[in-house]
Amino acid sequence: MAASETIPVIEAWDVRKDYGDIHALSGLNLRVMPGEIYGLLGPNGAGKSTIIKIITGLAEATSGGVKVLGLSPEDSPVEVKSKIGYVPETTMLYESLSPRDFFEFIASVRHLDKRVADDRVTKLSAAFGLQEYYDSPIATLSMGTKQKVTLIAALIHEPSLLVLDEPLNGLDAKSGRIFKDLISLHAQRPGCAVLFSTHIMEVAEHLCTRIGVIYKGRIVAEGSLDELRSKATGAAGPQATLEEVFLSLTHEQEEVAETVKALRDAFSPATA
Repeated sequence: MAASETIPVIEAWDVRKDYGDIHALSGLNLRVMPGEIYGLLGPNGAGKSTIIKIITGLAEATSGGVKVLGLSPEDSPVEVKSKIGYVPETTMLYESLSPRDFFEFIASVRHLDKRVADDRVTKLSAAFGLQEYYDSPIATLSMGTKQKVTLIAALIHEPSLLVLDEPLNGLDAKSGRIFKDLISLHAQRPGCAVLFSTHIMEVAEHLCTRIGVIYKGRIVAEGSLDELRSKATGAAGPQATLEEVFLSLTHEQEEVAETVKALRDAFSPATA
């Protein structure tokens, strides 16, 4: 095994992040190794976006530490960012530019050879059916097409780490399938990994090699689906879906059942 492959792609230890009296992260520990597609699952407000921002260098931890391929995002921000392809939950694009102009801008920022960048963009644009919108202002594009632009921009420099926060937002079934295949191919490259945050349980169940459940600012369980099943209490046995396991691990199963019962009672036809 090459030395680079023994280094965790992401390593986070005892990470805490406070916003005044709000504790967004409460001692989170995380390790993602080369070859992994690590799914980060959690309810709203659990801390998913916070740890992603700390890993990508967009926020600083209150305490604890993070390394990406052995480098600190705080001490080596430029070098760390050069190793990451990031797809945020909400697209952040220069909407006055066309996709062509935007990709040229990204390639220049990444210091890519123009011929190499053009070749990658051409292939990715063809895969996602983006050619007909190539010279249209980004502001005029649909949400799904803007997402395709964001995805291509994250892939253009072939980063070691893909950090994906709800990357399938707005994508049609064909583009979603192509992107999921690209993620799998990316994880197979030497020294590469994917951190994948999503609310779509079926996608995480079938795509991720390992899953971490984040709850109240820390990882409360992680492993394969079978390993998570063994850790969940109240789940529907060895055939439980990831959704059932997730609700059990985040203590939301009873709340869901009570809410559904209340709705059923409220909307049941009135009896004479």
